Amino acid sequence: MRDYRYVVDREGRVFHDGTEVVDPLVLRFFLRAMQQTPEGQYLVVCQGEKNWFEAHDTPFVVQRLRPAVESGHLRSVELCFAGDYREPLDPASLEAEGGYLFCRIRRGFFRARFGRVALQQIAPFLIEGGDGPALLLGGVRYPIAGLKAVPA
Repeated sequence: MRDYRYVVDREGRVFHDGTEVVDPLVLRFFLRAMQQTPEGQYLVVCQGEKNWFEAHDTPFVVQRLRPAVESGHLRSVELCFAGDYREPLDPASLEAEGGYLFCRIRRGFFRARFGRVALQQIAPFLIEGGDGPALLLGGVRYPIAGLKAVPA
């Protein structure tokens, strides 16, 4: 069985031997087939080959959002990853850590980090409240675990 190594940068771009992988079908396949080993490594097995992924924190980086907005109110959010892989946002899974915003994807099995553009897109829908910042989505307030209010 051959082993291949990939690096995922902070914006979710995938590189093999210093060259960016840009084929959307390959990228979508990788994100759909990704597994995490008991040791915490990220692996995709394909046709007898092991494809190992190294990432700073997670290989799942939300590159941009597809928000559905009605009358200025956020109704739904679709997360867009490398290769145009998409998933709906589970707003109850939002959490902040180390200055980054995360959510859960793939039925809660994996953690995804919001990239710079996605964070800029969601920022207008974050609100302050007595128990800290939250996302207002579909008229429901979803507190963001680990995110503290910023003093004015």
